[in-house]
This record gives sequence, structure tokens and C-alpha cells, in this order.
Amino acid sequence: MTLFDQIRRDHDRSPATGLKGFLRWLRHRLPTGIYARSLLIIILPMLILQTVVAFVFMERHWQLVTERLSEAVTRDIAAVIELLQRYPDDDDFATIADVAASKLSLMVSIEPGTELPSPRPRPFFSILDQILSDEIAEQIRRPFWIDTVGTSRLVEIRIVIDGRTLRIFAPRNSAYASNTHIFLVWMVSTALVLIAISILFLRGQIRPIMALANAAESFGKGQRPPEDFSPRGADEVRHVGLAFILMRERIERQMEQRTAMLAGVSHDLRTILTRFRLQLALAGDGPEIDSLNQDIDDMQSMLEGYLDFAKGEVEEDVGTLDLGDLFERVAADFSLHNRAFSWTLEGEPLVHVRPNAFTRLVTNLASNARRYAHRLDIDARHTAKWLIIVFDDDGPGIPKESRDDVFKPFYRLDEARNLDASGTGLGLAIARDIARSHGGNVTLEDSPLGGLRAIIRVPV
Repeated sequence: MTLFDQIRRDHDRSPATGLKGFLRWLRHRLPTGIYARSLLIIILPMLILQTVVAFVFMERHWQLVTERLSEAVTRDIAAVIELLQRYPDDDDFATIADVAASKLSLMVSIEPGTELPSPRPRPFFSILDQILSDEIAEQIRRPFWIDTVGTSRLVEIRIVIDGRTLRIFAPRNSAYASNTHIFLVWMVSTALVLIAISILFLRGQIRPIMALANAAESFGKGQRPPEDFSPRGADEVRHVGLAFILMRERIERQMEQRTAMLAGVSHDLRTILTRFRLQLALAGDGPEIDSLNQDIDDMQSMLEGYLDFAKGEVEEDVGTLDLGDLFERVAADFSLHNRAFSWTLEGEPLVHVRPNAFTRLVTNLASNARRYAHRLDIDARHTAKWLIIVFDDDGPGIPKESRDDVFKPFYRLDEARNLDASGTGLGLAIARDIARSHGGNVTLEDSPLGGLRAIIRVPV
């Protein structure tokens, strides 16, 4: 093994690398939603705090109180044993038992024999059994047997004394802090109430954020935002919602102004072109006149393309489009031009888009394939979240370095001056503009047929 490999292995085993790996693993396991993360931010510190408090309370307070209580009970039992040894007469025992019951809350009795019952199994978590046994063994130092198991309010203790067995019943609460569970119940109950309040509060704070996200998503898909949307919630959320509304209004106003301006320009130019066409019609026939008419037709086509690109079909409402019917129309067009065409559709054929705009998106890409290729295959998949349409042709394709440029307005790969040969240079620009207005995109790749692959991805 080389020195470099050894250093690299040591680095991989270093604590920093392990910590980074753990943090990366933890980040993938944590929830991603703001609602769940906010709950974790509130609940985790509360649980950690309660765990620490409960541990400290159990370890210090509960155990300390139980030790002192058990020590006091054991001391009382030791005093009773001392009295029995000093006054062994039966008459004296009655007096000692009466004093123990009235003053020490201990019920004592003497039984013949020294045989003790077999030890009971010690509970897994019972500090009373352990602490009381330790205290008796330390203070009394005689054979003993205790029974702390069960829900009885008494604790039974048996101690061998001078050939006899002293049987003692002591109140459980005299040797054990039995009200500790009240603290735990109050702590857990308070935590549950606080968590419920936090959930209600967070839901009220998250709801405006989700409404803003839905409105932004609808606007990104080219759909109308909900009618009841208005900035609500905290000041920061209201500020973001108001900024979104103002941004949406500015974008819509800019689109309307652009469309209105170009529509006006197009109308004025159409008037001039109509006048030119009328003057040429009055001028008679001839090669020059035919050439001028062709130029006018080209200008008319260019104006229509510019106007369509400027409008982008933004004024159209969202509706339902049948992809099967759309692909059949494309198939008829390919059949008319003697081109091979096939299509497949996986999922529901009905999609919620702007029908005219989306139809133009598909037909623009199909027309490009029909113009430059002999075969086009369309594979459409409509899932719960996405509509993906893949166009594969066997044409010359587009070089990788030019695939971003072809989406720019007026960009042409060839130098043809005839619009019928090269178009206006707006087809792909209009296609991407329509796809992005639906919240999606159009990308280009290499096709397995040897030509170009165009992919439409639109969220649904």
C-alpha cells in the first residue's frame, strides 16, 4: 500500500468524515416540508428538555427522597427490634406493638421459626426494592425477606430475631415517594397541550405559504391564479404575497402592452401592404409584378410570425385538449406530404393546457421534422405530475453547439433567403415560449433514429 493510499484511508476513517457521513444520512432521513420541519423544531427541544428534566428528577430527587424515606422506616424497624431485645416478655411485646402502630405506623407481629420464604423475583425497575434492601442490610444486619411487588399500599418485611421471625407491615408511602408519577403526568400533559397549540398555530402559518405556492405554480403554468388568493399570515408572508401580486401584474401588463403594440404595428403594416397589393394589381402583369407580389406575401408571412411570437397565446384560457386528436391531425399532415409518422400515448389522452397554444407547440416541432426529415416518431407519456412528449426524426439534426441558439428569435441554421425554405426563424422560439408559459420547457438531444430528438416537459 502506498503512502498516499494510507493517508487517504486514515482520512476516510477520521471523525470529521464520519460526522459528515452521519449528517448526510440524517439530512436524507429528515422531512423536507416546512410544516414537518417546524414541528420538529418545536417538538424535539421540548422532548429533549423533558427527558433531561425527567432523568435528573428520577436520578436525584426521586431516588434521594426514596432513600431518606426507606432509611427512616428502617431506623424505626431497628428501634422496634432494639426494644424487643431489651424487653423480651410477651406482655412487653403488646406494648411495643401498640407504640409501633400508633407512633410509627408499623404493624408488627412475632411468628415462631426462622425459615423465610424464597426470595421473590426482583422487578426490573423498582428502586424501592433495591434501596429498602440495602438499608435493612446496612442498619439491621440480620436475615430478612421483603415483598414490595404489587399494588398493595403495604410493604411486608420479615426479619429473623433470636429464633423467631419478626413480621412487619409498613405503609408503602412511608418508604417510597409514591406521588412522583403526578409530576410526570403534569409534564407530559403540558407537553401534549403545547404541541396541540403549536400544530394549530403552524397550520395557520403554513396555509398562507401553501396558498402563495399554489398561486405561483398556477401562474408559472400559464393558468389563472385562484380568485380568493390574497396576502395573509405573518408580515413576512404578506410581504412576499404582495410582491408576487405586483410582479404578476407587471408581467401581465408588459405582455398586454407588447401584444397591443405589435398588433397595432401589424395592423398599420397590413394596411400598407394591402395598398401595395392593390397598386400592383392595377399595374398589370409581368415578371417584375409577380416578384413584387411574392415579396409582399413574404412580408405578410413575416408579420404573422412576428405577431404570433409576440402574443404567445397569453390571452387564451386553460382548457382540455385531446392528444389523440392532435396526433391524428399531425398524421394526416404527414400523410399529405408523403412522410412516415407514428405515435404512441401512455396515460390519459385529455390534458389541461391552453389548447390553441399547445397545438401550435406540437405542430411547430412536427413541421420542422416534416420539412427536414422523412420519418417522425412521437412518444407521449401523461403521468400524475408531468406530460412528456418525445419527437424523434431521421433528419440531419442540429449540432450540439447550436442547440441553444436555435431557440433564439430570428436565428437560422442556413443562409437561405427564401422564407419557404428556411422559415422566419421563430418556430422553435415560439415553441419554447409556449412550453415555458405552461411551466415546462423544450430541450433538444440526439435521436436514436439518427436525427434530432425534441422533448417537451410540461407539469400537469
